[in-house]
Amino acid sequence: MANQSTVREFVLMGFSDDPDLQMLHSVMFLIVYITALMGNCLIIIAVAVDHHLHSPMYFFLVNLSLLDICSISTTVPKSIAVSLTNNKTISFAGCVTQIFLMVTFVGGELALLTIMAYDRYVAICRPLHYTLIMNWNACIQMVAISFICNLIHAALETSVTFQLNFCGSNAIGQYFCDIPQLQKISCTDTKVSKMVILVGFFLDSFIFAFIFASYTNIFSAVMKIPTIQSRHKVFSTCTPHLTVFSLFIITAVFSYMRPKSLSTPTVDLLSAVLYTALPPVLNPIIYSFRNKDLQKALMKILNRIRIT
Repeated sequence: MANQSTVREFVLMGFSDDPDLQMLHSVMFLIVYITALMGNCLIIIAVAVDHHLHSPMYFFLVNLSLLDICSISTTVPKSIAVSLTNNKTISFAGCVTQIFLMVTFVGGELALLTIMAYDRYVAICRPLHYTLIMNWNACIQMVAISFICNLIHAALETSVTFQLNFCGSNAIGQYFCDIPQLQKISCTDTKVSKMVILVGFFLDSFIFAFIFASYTNIFSAVMKIPTIQSRHKVFSTCTPHLTVFSLFIITAVFSYMRPKSLSTPTVDLLSAVLYTALPPVLNPIIYSFRNKDLQKALMKILNRIRIT
């Protein structure tokens, strides 16, 4: 990255300069972070120790939990440290790392949610071919390919972003390094950077269309099931994924695609919290709330912890 910027570090403006509010923010973020870690780690442990959950659906769920842990660990701990120490600076290299990791993990989550939609489609619409199509080699290859593609995408996004020059203000109106915020403080043309983001959203639209088509076929197949009880049982395997995907899309679209009239410093901060911190906390809750097999596995783990 041959960047000619005079800026060598950035300032994360965060939520407030008031010490009391900073302490409140650090406590709230610490609770959110611990909740996300505990929830996702419990999901991973439950799937690992219960052989009844050794299936493609739960394999993808474990990978989703890992991505949630990684994504929230990229931004929240640094924000807590900023509030506790009142040192708002982040190095140029640290900002580059944050951008690269966030694009990788968020893109990986979207790719994984797409794979999980395909898994549900095959399980419900082509049940006789499920074990043949969703074999372990295919599952591992899909996850690996999505990860490699997102690494390439993250490298491209990061490279284009940090080809910009930052020769004026180095204050980022956010609690982590965010591409739109870096574009705002750049003193050079950001057309290429914005174009790369638009191309990414254009490609993501195909993913949305794929997931929409998958669930259209799923709902069509479910409605043909004669008994209401059987329909409910099949729907219960799809509802958590559809809820998680909807949460991901709503928060992401609101963060990056809302009109400029709704873009204020306060709204930007709140939307970033919804986008980066809320899904890792809620995803384990959503999946465990409607899944009885996962609930049983989690209860076994919690009972063992109580005994010890």
